[in-house]
Amino acid sequence: MLIDLHAHAPHPDYYDQHPYWGPAFESQPDGDIKLRVGDWILTLGAPERKTALRKAKAEGNALNVQDYMSRWRDPKTRLAGMDAAGQNAQVVSVPSHCYMYWTELDYAIPFSRKVNDVLAEYCSAASDRLMFWAQAPLQDPKEAAKEIRRACTQLGAKGLGAGGSNFGGLEFDSPEMDPVWEALCDLDLPMFVHGYNQSVTWGNKANTDRYETTAIVGMNYDETKAFWYLVNGGVFDRFPKLKVYITHGGGYVPYQLGRLAQTNPNLDTYHNKKPVLEYMRNFWFDVELHELPMRQALIDVIGADRILYGSNFGGSDAVRHDLTEGLRLSEEDLQKIRWKNACELLHLDPAKVGAVAKAEVAA
Repeated sequence: MLIDLHAHAPHPDYYDQHPYWGPAFESQPDGDIKLRVGDWILTLGAPERKTALRKAKAEGNALNVQDYMSRWRDPKTRLAGMDAAGQNAQVVSVPSHCYMYWTELDYAIPFSRKVNDVLAEYCSAASDRLMFWAQAPLQDPKEAAKEIRRACTQLGAKGLGAGGSNFGGLEFDSPEMDPVWEALCDLDLPMFVHGYNQSVTWGNKANTDRYETTAIVGMNYDETKAFWYLVNGGVFDRFPKLKVYITHGGGYVPYQLGRLAQTNPNLDTYHNKKPVLEYMRNFWFDVELHELPMRQALIDVIGADRILYGSNFGGSDAVRHDLTEGLRLSEEDLQKIRWKNACELLHLDPAKVGAVAKAEVAA
């Protein structure tokens, strides 16, 4: 069995919710389609879209926005891709540039509700194979906690999807965030941390971020910052049952873990009551790294009990082959990473997880 916990699900029904913020996919003069959020335009594309654009140009055509987005509405499209990848189940989330922490609350709150309602409906088409992380307006932690509880108890969300930093100026160590941690602990569900393009918050300077640096480099920095702020901020001392899953191999955490642990007690100000390494029991990381030796090092440092399977399914940096292939693991540890840890973390009954559809063999 294979369960992918890092898979984004753009859906037409939660796009175009605001004339300025969007989020909106729009045709470009060169025939391409790009996402706009406020003034910011995404210039990083998936290889499949780049291939489609080249093909369209060669035929004298342009990509059609409605055709491009319509395939996202039908869960059968995703299920076919999952079958091809040998995945039994996915936990999907909004693309991270749609978190909307930088927007006004009278937009962000209803947007979060809309996302959760849409994803719940989308996943209901195959509830044994499709699940989702809840969207929440984290710039208002009290409202966010309400929406997390609604999404998880009424709609079946498996936890919170969150950015790595900057929730309208709040950070993971901000005391105002405590209602969010309380909600997650009450529900006994984790938080999925995925960095986002900080340039989307820069207003009319949003497109001065050269080479998508706040995405390609910055996401990993923000994910590491999430770890650092949660630990140094004493969040786990106040909420010892809080569970945090950091994607992209844990940002930079596993590769600088010794440095983080050694320097923490040398700070003038820190609020954690225990050594850094004692908080590792609160964290999980996934194997979405692009080199086999790095995936092996992640497991060697962190241990298979705290590793999940996540591929960024369909994304620009998605690893489009089995991320557990070639790893030096016992059979038990292999299955922990592929599905057992996910079932334990999300309270899934493995007997109720759907099967991969087998391709029909032509006679």
